[in-house]
Amino acid sequence: MKSTLDELAVLAAIVDAGSISAAAEQLGQAVSAVSRALSRLEQKLGTTLMRRSTRRLELTEEGQFFLARARKVLASVEEAEEQLALRRDQPAGRLRINAASPFMLHVLVPLIGGFRERFPQIELELNSSDQIIDLLEQRTDVALRIGTLADSSLHARPLGSFRLRVLASPAYLAAHGRPTKVEQLSGHWLLGFTAPESLNTWPLRWSGGEGYPINATLSASSGETLRQLALAGQGLVTLSDFMTAQDRADGTLVQVLAPHTVDTRQPVHAVYYRNTALASRISCFLDYLAERMAVLQGA
Repeated sequence: MKSTLDELAVLAAIVDAGSISAAAEQLGQAVSAVSRALSRLEQKLGTTLMRRSTRRLELTEEGQFFLARARKVLASVEEAEEQLALRRDQPAGRLRINAASPFMLHVLVPLIGGFRERFPQIELELNSSDQIIDLLEQRTDVALRIGTLADSSLHARPLGSFRLRVLASPAYLAAHGRPTKVEQLSGHWLLGFTAPESLNTWPLRWSGGEGYPINATLSASSGETLRQLALAGQGLVTLSDFMTAQDRADGTLVQVLAPHTVDTRQPVHAVYYRNTALASRISCFLDYLAERMAVLQGA
């Protein structure tokens, strides 16, 4: 059995206070509890730490040796607690974030400067992956996931949602015509996702109901790849507003079939392992991201 911090603290208190009764008063414990803690510590160590008499207590040579090192342990713990308290007020340390490439490029990267200015002691590590990762295996603190979440042991914090739109470049529309009915899409080049298949059901109302399943002419695994293809005039695409806000503002992508579009939104969640107390470097990042995303969604 190993010594506990409480037992080390009892030993130091007895020496500093000069007696077991004085140490008990200082620690707010019963005299018997302090005496038992000292005896238990000696039993674990297999040696006598203090010589007891009716008039005084005195450290043995072994007790002096052990106490000197015990004080270093107690001091280290106290310093760690003080540093942790300081980090709650001034979050610090490495924060590993994972997100799909489009979200990383279009949402996170523009916000990073403001976050670093506000929390200069946090060291960011940004990793992109278009696949769902194992947070522990990839040593990730927070993953940002777009779309409906599967059931998970992870804790998920909703950060907002972005609308889906069907888009095309003016050059594509000039060359191939602008569809005015959903059924006309069958005669167009359609850009789709290789996975998940649900992303290839576009948010359109048509004769078959709500949700139009496309047969993609060209597929890609990344939304950013599809965006670049659409900008290059390679077809129509359905993408989230977070990726295309600047494109629409610049006129390099325009919405098509707006009257037939169903208001459909992709939710964004931050996922992380459940903790009784979330590390301050994580909570301040989530608070900052939620704050900035509320502005983006209102734009």
